[in-house]
Amino acid sequence: MTTPLRRTPVALSIAGSDPSGGAGIQADLKTFSALGVYGTTIITALTAQNTQGVTGVHTVPPAFIGLQADTLAADIEVTAIKTGMLGDAVTVATVVGILKKHEFGPVVVDPVMVATSGDVLLAPDAIAAVRNLLVPLATLITPNLHEAAQLLGASLANSVEEMEAQAQRLVASGARSALVKGGHATGDMAIDVLVTPHGISHHAAPRIDTRNTHGTGCTLSAAITAELAKGETRLDTAVARAKDYLSQALDAGRTLNVGHGCGPVDHLHVFHH
Repeated sequence: MTTPLRRTPVALSIAGSDPSGGAGIQADLKTFSALGVYGTTIITALTAQNTQGVTGVHTVPPAFIGLQADTLAADIEVTAIKTGMLGDAVTVATVVGILKKHEFGPVVVDPVMVATSGDVLLAPDAIAAVRNLLVPLATLITPNLHEAAQLLGASLANSVEEMEAQAQRLVASGARSALVKGGHATGDMAIDVLVTPHGISHHAAPRIDTRNTHGTGCTLSAAITAELAKGETRLDTAVARAKDYLSQALDAGRTLNVGHGCGPVDHLHVFHH
């Protein structure tokens, strides 16, 4: 007797590769796996980086990015998608074309602009492309404070009220929902502000004292994507679960000894803690 096949939730990450394993495609795949989702990828760029910084970026030709997407879509049903590092305006436009061509489910846009190390990962001309072309396709956009300010041409939000206002402006600019992350702010609590068509919610977690924060933005957006891939329809619930996962990964990662800079979080803590 043949064993019936179960429905497998599949998440897709369109992003850059991080050979040090803490961010980008590698962080996304670990997060998907930890949360019970099958992970697939379309690689937009190869980076030479470690926990201390980025020394080089090699972009993937647009035609080959498109070929990855077409080949994947011809065989595998994706139930949610996230975008990460896109690098330049041509790549952004290529990914926009992919999202319009294929039905990949809810779209989480992590507008990666600067690495934890401070290295710039998005060309200045690409910011306008993200704002004008990609944001309108987003089910959710997940900028940190610096990215939100860049997208809006505004100064850095200095309070939860200003974060709310910027999240609302991002929704007004075309995104269905926006999560402005407060991880780079100060205070005992890390507060993220979510604005959806259903209202505003705050998602807070105790700030964890650790230097192992490489890839936290990628990890949070990947965790949200995983929850959507599994069928969660409420963004506030998906964000709350993802925030809890990241907090645990940060806490467990405090003792990781990987590299000499900002080390990674412990993505796979759920398997050994």
